[in-house]
This record gives sequence, C-alpha cells and structure tokens, in this order.
Amino acid sequence: MGRTFLGSLNDVPHVTISEGVQPIAIAEGNYQNRPNPHAWMSPRNALIYVENIRKALSEIDPANAATYSANAEAYSQQIEAIDQKLRMELARLPENQRFMATCEGAFTYLIRDYNLKEIYLWAVNSDHEGTPQQIRRAIDQVKSNQVPVVFCESTVNPDAQKQVAQEGGAEFGGVFYVDSLTDANGDAPTYLKLLEYNVNTLIRGLQGS
Repeated sequence: MGRTFLGSLNDVPHVTISEGVQPIAIAEGNYQNRPNPHAWMSPRNALIYVENIRKALSEIDPANAATYSANAEAYSQQIEAIDQKLRMELARLPENQRFMATCEGAFTYLIRDYNLKEIYLWAVNSDHEGTPQQIRRAIDQVKSNQVPVVFCESTVNPDAQKQVAQEGGAEFGGVFYVDSLTDANGDAPTYLKLLEYNVNTLIRGLQGS
C-alpha cells in the first residue's frame, strides 16, 4: 500500500518559546558547557514562555489575538503571584541560608533569578547519579554551609540525598516536580500547580516549618 504525505514538517508553523531566555551552561558531566534545558523551572522565565506563545498564536491566528492576549495576561498574573511570594519569603531569610540543595541541577535558572546558592548531586539525570564522590561532595557542602534542608526530584530515587541529609545534619524536605506532572488528584497536575508546589515546598523547607 502506498503512503500519502500531506506535506513537509517544514511547512508547519513553529516557534522557539524559550527565545529571550539567557541560557546557563551546564557546569560539569557529560553535557558540560551545553545549555541547561530546565529554563521553565523559574517563574521569571515562565513569563517569557507565555509571551512567546501569545505572540506566536496571535500571528498564526490573528482573528483570535484578543483572546490569546487575555488568556496570557490572566495566566501571567498567576505566575507573577508565585514570583512575588517566592521573593517575599526568601527576603525574610539571611542570605547565608538561601541554599537550594537538590539531586539534579535542574533549578539553576530559578537559583540565578532569585539570588540563591546551588548544591546538587549531579548536573543532569543522564549523568552518573549518586556516586560516592557526588554524595561526599554534597555532604561536605551541606555541612560547611550549615544548609538546613535538602530536596530531591520526583522522578529519581531519593536515597542518596537522604544520606546527604543524615550525614550533613540537614532535614530531607521532600521532592520537587521537574520533568513530569501528576494525575488530577496529585500535587502537580498542571504546570502552574507544579510551580506553586515547588515554591511552597522550598519555602517550608528553608523556613524550617
């Protein structure tokens, strides 16, 4: 049976929704010096994504541009509320306590945008995960900086990070959602809920509540 092709993929409208985000290079591992792909974990970058989507849809479908603009504005306001909450709560903490310690280095953009300090076990999930050397380095960093809490991601085994918490004198603060959502009854069924959950989890951990 013959195949019928409706057209080339090159004819399909497409847009790079991360356009305008200042990339951060991965610091180590198999992907060293390549751009860290996790730009969407920062609410500030999320606003850039939303605007790029609005512009693209409006250009493709100008008849409904007003609807896209209204939806983008409403959605952006919700992201801005998360952004403001995170900034306000972090401002209550001494600067030397503003550490975000995770399993994967997936929060580099959030850390940059909110003036945090970063500790992670591995840079990217496909790198070696939870090696003795990575665990020892993280324990030493958590200890020397008196980091009160460490976290992991929902898609990886947290045992290595729990060891970091135990030997580093920190609490294990739970998991963040990064590359996946939950079902409708979970903590992160949508991207917006993912941002809210991660921010609330971070704040609770750093404040010791």
